Formats: sequence, C-alpha cells, structure tokens
Amino acid sequence: MLHQRLSSVLLPVILPFAQWCAAAETDSKERGAGIYVQKCQVCHQAGGGGVPNVFPPLAASDFLAKERERAIKALCEGMTGRITVNGVTYDGQMPAQALDDRSVADVLNYVGSELGNKVPEFTEKEVSEVRAKTKFPTYSKLVAAMEFAPLPRPPEGFAIREVVRLPDDEFGTRMAARNGRVWMLTQKGSVFSLDPVSGAMERVIAPADYLDLSRGGVQCTGIAVGPDGALWLTSNQEQRRKDAFPLNEVVIWRTPPVGADGKAGKPVAWFRSTYPHGGGFNHGVSHLAFGPDGKLYVSSGSRTDGGEKPKNHPDSPVGEVDATAAIWRFDLNDAQPQIATVARGLRNPYGFAWDGAGNLFSVSNGPDANAPEEMDHILEGRHYGFPYQFSDWSVEKKPYPHTPEPPPGLKFTLPVKNLGPDGGAGLATFEPHSCPAGMIWCGEDFPEPLRNSFLVTRYGNLLAESRTSLADSGFDVLSMKLTPSGDGAWTARTTTVLAPLGRPIDVVQTAPGTVLILEYTRPTNMRDGLGWMPGRIIELRKR
Repeated sequence: MLHQRLSSVLLPVILPFAQWCAAAETDSKERGAGIYVQKCQVCHQAGGGGVPNVFPPLAASDFLAKERERAIKALCEGMTGRITVNGVTYDGQMPAQALDDRSVADVLNYVGSELGNKVPEFTEKEVSEVRAKTKFPTYSKLVAAMEFAPLPRPPEGFAIREVVRLPDDEFGTRMAARNGRVWMLTQKGSVFSLDPVSGAMERVIAPADYLDLSRGGVQCTGIAVGPDGALWLTSNQEQRRKDAFPLNEVVIWRTPPVGADGKAGKPVAWFRSTYPHGGGFNHGVSHLAFGPDGKLYVSSGSRTDGGEKPKNHPDSPVGEVDATAAIWRFDLNDAQPQIATVARGLRNPYGFAWDGAGNLFSVSNGPDANAPEEMDHILEGRHYGFPYQFSDWSVEKKPYPHTPEPPPGLKFTLPVKNLGPDGGAGLATFEPHSCPAGMIWCGEDFPEPLRNSFLVTRYGNLLAESRTSLADSGFDVLSMKLTPSGDGAWTARTTTVLAPLGRPIDVVQTAPGTVLILEYTRPTNMRDGLGWMPGRIIELRKR
C-alpha cells in the first residue's frame, strides 16, 4: 500500500524529469552533430574514421573512454605529441577549438554515443572544471587568443581592407563573382550573396534547400556562375551502407538564373554519381569553372593518399578508380551529362584556371610523404604521375612501400618548376604541405607586379611537421609568372603577395585590379596551436 501511495505521488514528478533528461541528452547529441561537421570533420572525416597514420579515429575509439580528461583538454587547449588510439601511435598536433563549455560537452556526447562509442555523458560542469586547468582557463580567454590578426602589408601600389567577417557557424570554402556581385559557398552547403563594396552579406541558399542533411557527412567545395547566370555547386556526401562498403556520392547542382538582388532559386541535381568512399583521403569533387570553350570543368580529387588499398578498414579495399584523381569536362549541349576526362594523375587539384592565352593550369596537394605540392600545365590526355610518381621525383623514388609500379609505357608530364624566390624555390612546385588552393589569372587590367600572373592561395600546413621548418608553410598568397620551356613544361617566378593570412582558401576577381580573398579561419600559423573559428573576406585592390 505504501509503495502504491509513493508511486502515485512520485511518478508524476519522476517520469517528466526522466523524459526531460532523455530529451536534454538527445538535444546535446544533435547540437554535437552539427559542431562535428563544422569543427572536426575536416580532419577526422564524416564517419569519424580519421586519416590513417595522420589523424586518429574517433569512431569506435578507446581513447575517449581511457583518456576522458585529455579528450576534453584537447578541445579546450589543443594537443601536441604522441597518443595511442586503438593500439596505433599518432604523433601530430590538434589545435584548440573555439567551443564554449556546453558545446565541448555536446560534441563529445555526439562522438561518445553516435560513432560506435559507449561513453558516459559529458556535462558542461565537467568541461568547465577541466578547462580551468588548461592554458586557456576560460572560454573567453581562448576566444581572445583567437582574435583576427592584423591585415598584412599589401604590395606597392595596392590597398587592403577587411570586407566582412563570416558568421560564427559558417566556414567559407569557395567564391564566385559576376557583375560586381559575389557568392560564397560554405563547407556545409550554405550560399551567401555579398556586396563587396558595403560588405552586406545575406544567405540566399540554405543546406536544407537541396541537401539531405539526415544522411550527414556533407562537404561542399565548388561554386561557379554559369553562362546563363545560374549558380553551379558541387557536393560530396558519404553513403554508409549496411554490410557494404560506403560510397562517396558526388553531385553537381544548378540553380535557376540569379536575380539582380543576388538571390537564386532552389538548386536541382544536374549530375549525380557514386564511387567507393576513400575514408580519410576522400577528396571528392571540388572546384568547377566554365572554360574558354564554354564547357564545364570539374576537379575530382583522389580517394587515397598514395594509391594504397586499405586493409582492415571500413572502406573499399581498392586504390584509385576511373572517376578520381582527374579533371573532368562536360559539354552542356549533351542530352545527358557525360564525364569526359581531360587529364589524370592529379592527386587533389583543388584549384585550376586559364591564363590569358587559354592555357589551363591546376594546383594540387601532395601526399603525406613530404613530396612537393604541384602546379601542372593541363594538356588533353596527359597523365601527371599520381599515384606512381610525385613532383619531379624519379619513378624509382617510391615514397611508400605500397607505391604501385606504373603501367608499362605510361608517360608522365612533370609539374611547373619553381624558380623562386618564394613558395619553394628549386622545387616542382611548392613546399610540402603548404596546401595550394584557389587560384585566378591576373590579366592586363592588373598593375605590376601582378599583371599577367596567377594568384594562388595556400591554405597552410595541417600535419605533424608543425615542429619542423615546414611548420608554417603556406598561410599566404603567391604571384606566379610563368614561362614555357617546351613540350608542356613551364617555369615560374614566384613571389609572396600577402602573408601571413588565416588559411586563405580561395580568391576571385571583382573589378579591374581588384580581388577578394577568402580566409577559412583566423590563426595565421600552425605553431600557436589555435584552431577553427570562421574567417573573413578581405579585398586587395590597386590604388
């Protein structure tokens, strides 16, 4: 009888409280999922698998349970040095993340319960107590350390200014420009319209307008304005399948023509394809642009670091496939879009552009094996080495035990030789891990020293070489003046235009002698160990 009476009194109190607790835990995981995409996915990948030998896995990871406090500290102050995860040793650097106490708990709750882990819930109070023992004892002190750096000095005859700072939850990846209007794409799929004069910016396309966000794992890294004024976008999304290898779904989206106000209608899938996902090195499709011939060109990066065939890994045990490590072309007059492969052997041609004479050049990120990054003169039907040969190294110089032998008779076109003085003098082409990204051609409407040269943004080092001379390679914008030297070979005089910058990832021209540069984040070097807070757009213009 007493039990019944207590139940009748307590159940109306306990049940709602239990329901509230369950709802609060669910809300924390949902918030954490969004934070994971913004802050963690770039290194640890959409499914949490990490990058073999570089970034440790977060999915089914023993580290979170064994090293609970270190996991919190890693987010609050960063982490450097050796750690062991699932029996594998990693020796790298993780930067501190601009997350308040609740957000740290949220993302750890997502990782600790939704990525194959079963870890007790993290609380805001627990995070606060651990943070107090770090070099940034409060969130406000961490944010203060991550303030925007002063703008670098511009070249003689140019002026520089900050146009706009990005929203706290949006990381810009690409820009496109036409008739004084600029559109910026973000990693998670938002598109913003920007007036570069006033800095007024408005989101005109939301991810939910065209992406299936319930599947997660979205990476959006390409935007262009078509001949008819439509916006064209690229996306990559991992498709996890039960009892089957996951796929990478690549989509090229097209909107109706944009209005005078910069707004566009809902994007519609124009081309869709899949291939086996590559885990940590799945670069996917990124840059797209319309060439002098009116056709659409698309960058399709590699799915491996160096042609490896993963073993004991959730991803398909194959190396590259026909669709990857290449530049594609589409003829818009075809009834159905069909891939025509322009060139192969390009590990991750994140940027490409045409010079004033119609020559196509690309810049590619190199492997983790310390090979130089490349600028390549792209010619129809040529092969540029990956994964058999890197930079101008001989085929016999194999960076990995698994580096495959090239097919008999396959010939490679070597990268542009960098004559310096900057960006990797004497190499073919840039210092390792400097991460060349967006690029444009500066024509006759630019004054010297930029006239008739490529501007190339370099995102900057992400790897453990933070403790070596390569610590801060990149974080800059280079000018490259090219000279042909026969049979597709070129040399480049390379000079620094702006440095240091907060991981510059793209550049567009908006007027004669005027460009906008997109900074992905705020820190301007690797060594300080500060991480991901959205960056800004700056303008460089002739006086």
